[in-house]
Amino acid sequence: MTKYAVTLRALETGDMGFIEHVYATSRALEMTHSGWPAEQIASFLKMQFNAQHQYYQQHFTHAEFCIVEADGERAGRLYTYFGRTCAVLIDIALLPHYQKHGIGSGLLEALLRRSDQLQLPVELSVEPYNPALQLYQRFGFQVIDQKGVYLRMRREAPDHPSRMPS
Repeated sequence: MTKYAVTLRALETGDMGFIEHVYATSRALEMTHSGWPAEQIASFLKMQFNAQHQYYQQHFTHAEFCIVEADGERAGRLYTYFGRTCAVLIDIALLPHYQKHGIGSGLLEALLRRSDQLQLPVELSVEPYNPALQLYQRFGFQVIDQKGVYLRMRREAPDHPSRMPS
């Protein structure tokens, strides 16, 4: 349960600076180990954000790109895709101030409810050192593969009662 009223809305052109900031904060700890000056980190993160955003737009053309709002304030982003055979949690990221308040868990629960209603498994990719890995495991995701630095995880849809043998 979260203390915030959480809503989702479609990503708008005016949100680009915000989602770039969300991306940068999600990589902040990792970047502290780079030894690079702040300007170089900022330039690198801008380049990485642009590449990621372009990739998502090209490879998930029918995805839902949403801004997460908490009490009416922009708190993060949630990108999901619902295909014919699988749902994909493309990306979920919250600003540090909104983390550890149940927002991510609530968003994940809603995604799983929706995919269960559609009888779709859910897949995602996560880096092994990402603290969200434990959250995904708690929600029943299991590692199915490793591609580069990412673990691919999957949570099967529960059997639908109408499909149970009589």
